[in-house]
Amino acid sequence: MWCSNDYLGMGQHPKVIKAMVQALKLYGAGSGGTRNIGGNTNLHVQLENELADLHNKEAALVCTSGYVANEAGLSTLPSLFPQGAIYFSDEENHASMIYGMRYSKLGKKDIRVFKHNDIKHLESLLEASNNDIEDKDKVKIIVFESVYSMSGTISPVETIKDIAKRYGALTYIDEVHAVGLYGKRGGGVTQERGIDIDIISGTLGKAFGTHGGYLAGSSLIIDCIRSYSPSFIFTTSLPPVTVAGSIASIQHVKESEKERKLLHEHSKFMKKRLQEENLPVLPSASHIVPLFIGNPNVCKEVSDVFFKEYQIYVQPINYPTVPREQELLRLSPGPLHTHDKIENFVAAAKKIWTRFSLVNYEELQERLKVRIHQ
Repeated sequence: MWCSNDYLGMGQHPKVIKAMVQALKLYGAGSGGTRNIGGNTNLHVQLENELADLHNKEAALVCTSGYVANEAGLSTLPSLFPQGAIYFSDEENHASMIYGMRYSKLGKKDIRVFKHNDIKHLESLLEASNNDIEDKDKVKIIVFESVYSMSGTISPVETIKDIAKRYGALTYIDEVHAVGLYGKRGGGVTQERGIDIDIISGTLGKAFGTHGGYLAGSSLIIDCIRSYSPSFIFTTSLPPVTVAGSIASIQHVKESEKERKLLHEHSKFMKKRLQEENLPVLPSASHIVPLFIGNPNVCKEVSDVFFKEYQIYVQPINYPTVPREQELLRLSPGPLHTHDKIENFVAAAKKIWTRFSLVNYEELQERLKVRIHQ
């Protein structure tokens, strides 16, 4: 399995499984209702305290998924400001963020998109907004991710924070593909770089190996979202058994860097070996290893061959998850992907690339140069 988002293997960790078995026996299978009625337990409160501590924030709010967390936060935020608000959104933001902003009461003109990780474009949009009489008093909110899950790029968090200070903007970051994996205690890229972002969204369903999503921020903002977001208010809460597993996982990841270090070591080794064998690994600053193909039908065929002939499971990534002609295999080596397993993957990939006459690493670099020039 080369495409799982259970990045650290915590879904199989003995501590997590033990906590879930105990909770299942004590609480039963389901939560029994929404958080505001019958679905709130001491475990839910404990989990929110663990998450607030993880991110060094005053409060956290647990939702039923990372998608719901973004939808809840971004659809509700603008309604908290009587003077109005404007979103400034990276063009590669996740669908949950895009739809969260669309579900807010803002019109299209108040959702402004900047080119991916393009600081100059972001600043030009903020500057234009500051000079617009209609925008003058509106609250500006910059919305972006730390790690972009398909390309593997990492946003310039420090620079975005500096720009936000300069223009008096709030900052909202999605750390879904970074929590557990970066920072001394697994708090994400913001923790690793020591940057204070106003609102952080994260997930329990990736590096923590369970299920659910959350928001972390000031007590005031979190309480407002808790009080006004339909996505939170009208949804049955996470089962206590899932919450118990999440608590055990977060506590372990805070204390242990073992899995985190192995993940980054294996990711770097895999990128190195793919490049050495002239296989088209895309540049990636994160743990994600994107292997370029550039054709949707071939991408599916390659995935099938990996599985049927080599017992390697990796799903094709096609439009709309990535733009057309940028189809790829998204590899996520983790602590359990040893060097031997990586060598087996590379050997299989070499044979498949030859069979399908696919673009190699050197050819890909030439294409990227042309794209940058254009």
